[in-house]
Amino acid sequence: MKLNIYNQKAEQAGEIELSDKVFGVKAKEALIHQAMVAQMANERQVLAHTKDRSEVRGGGKKPWKQKGTGRARAGSSRSPIWIGGGVTFGPTKERNFEKKINKKMKQKAMLAALSDRLANKSLVILDKLEMEEFKTKAFNEMLRKLEEKVYEAGKGLKGGEDKKGEKTKKEKIKRSILVINDKKDEKVKYSARNLAGMKIINLENINILDLLKYKNVILTVEGVKILEERYK
Repeated sequence: MKLNIYNQKAEQAGEIELSDKVFGVKAKEALIHQAMVAQMANERQVLAHTKDRSEVRGGGKKPWKQKGTGRARAGSSRSPIWIGGGVTFGPTKERNFEKKINKKMKQKAMLAALSDRLANKSLVILDKLEMEEFKTKAFNEMLRKLEEKVYEAGKGLKGGEDKKGEKTKKEKIKRSILVINDKKDEKVKYSARNLAGMKIINLENINILDLLKYKNVILTVEGVKILEERYK
């Protein structure tokens, strides 16, 4: 499939032939869901931890003798039934939420998400992504031009209808863009990091969660070549 190439001014700069093995993968909801759940589980941090009776400080001495006091038997003041004692069934840091998924399954799910962006006309190919200086305003202007001229977003505006069928005022469409750069670039990174509704990652960090979270994807020509070489 052929797709237009644009420059940073949102002007057409040629065409590129995309491989069906990377951008023509049929989506399977079950596989995509499995890959998404696995990534979320593997990123999960175990923070909650309660101490059991062996971890709580104190309680080394038997509170009172076994017989003759008229009270219930007690061997330690750190028993879970005592105030200040251990917790019986609380969460512990030994919990493991890791989920395994085959490498090929993970790759296929990611390529299916990329293919879906192409099928929905939400994928834009840039000839290159470079910034002359650390300038958030310049990066935001580039995105604005792409939104107006390339993405099918009605120039960033949309109108609706109320219950009576009357047209309402136009509302701004929330930005949702994932920028995938083929190389590390500090100027690009720091120019984009404060913009809302977008995220920039390197090609080495491409993942299923980001592809699903953001509606639109921007990819460079060099990035397309690397992906096709990697997953051919």
